[in-house]
Amino acid sequence: MTERRVAPRPLSPRRGRAPENARRPAIGASAAHRFADLPDDPTKRVPVSRPAATVSEIFHLLHDAGHAGHRGVLVTITALTKPGARAIGAHMAVLKGGESAGSFSSGCVERAIVAEALAALDEGASRSVRFGEGSRYIDIRLPCGGGMDVSFLVDPAGDVLAQAIDRLDTRQPVALRLDPTGHLALSHDPGATATGWNDGVFTVHHDPRLQLVLLGHGPEMLTSLKLARTFGAEVVLYSPDDAIVAAGLAEGTMAVHLLSAADPPTLEGDPWTAFLFLFHDHDWEPALIGQALETPAFWIGAMGSRATHAARRAALAAHGLAETAIARVHGPVGVIAEARDPMTLGLSALTEIVGAYHVLR
Repeated sequence: MTERRVAPRPLSPRRGRAPENARRPAIGASAAHRFADLPDDPTKRVPVSRPAATVSEIFHLLHDAGHAGHRGVLVTITALTKPGARAIGAHMAVLKGGESAGSFSSGCVERAIVAEALAALDEGASRSVRFGEGSRYIDIRLPCGGGMDVSFLVDPAGDVLAQAIDRLDTRQPVALRLDPTGHLALSHDPGATATGWNDGVFTVHHDPRLQLVLLGHGPEMLTSLKLARTFGAEVVLYSPDDAIVAAGLAEGTMAVHLLSAADPPTLEGDPWTAFLFLFHDHDWEPALIGQALETPAFWIGAMGSRATHAARRAALAAHGLAETAIARVHGPVGVIAEARDPMTLGLSALTEIVGAYHVLR
């Protein structure tokens, strides 16, 4: 018996792109509608700030605004004299009307960033500005007490942004080269490009965002789903429970209904994917964990006690899996020992997963 699919499958790194029905609309397709109601006079617009925007959302905002004829600035942290609230390579987007996305602090420097970006737009020239320690702005201090160099790239190239968006949306790494003269380009080898300065050009590397594949049944599935979506992860859900599949679909999550433990679906993942198994009926695990181990996922784990995990390891060995493969499976999962209630267990496991994901970066 084969599984009944009730939503598009997750992205396949082996194919290099998502199925057509799982991909976003064409880049810029809705730009004209999205910006159609903006008044031509920037002073009559109401600025909107979205400090929690993702890298892809920042690029989308700039690209779509440019596509609709509105100007913008790509703002990037290029150096720090001390550890700061954001890392080198963090971005903000600022549009001509004062709308912004992204943040560099808890709010102490964003107004100055927006003002500087608007001044760069008025001048029509890209620039680099120091904030904090050593800055000409003596009234702006960073919480860390250090200095922050920021690049303001006026009217970034729309075709380059479109390519960067496409790579991130199809779960491929991307690296942007920011020339001090205001030129923006893609690195030809993003996988081998680290964030930093090289020969007078600043390069910033971005990996695809965390993808969490949840497999199981019980209340832990829905609490983990909600926590992961709040964090901003892409989530894919597999369950033999119709109610959980329906709840996942209601949350806008791709979901697959599992019908047979003996004939599981082909699981897919990439180096930025984590698999979290949340089965109370562990007969579902061997074949599915075996599928997960065939992917380059950076993390695979399953809930349960130490005794449960020992039994799981024996079941995986009986299923024909090598000891080196079985050793990749984390258990017990989470950073909170003896977590029992669904919310604590989900938070504990997600914390471990996010920590492992950030080591990749």
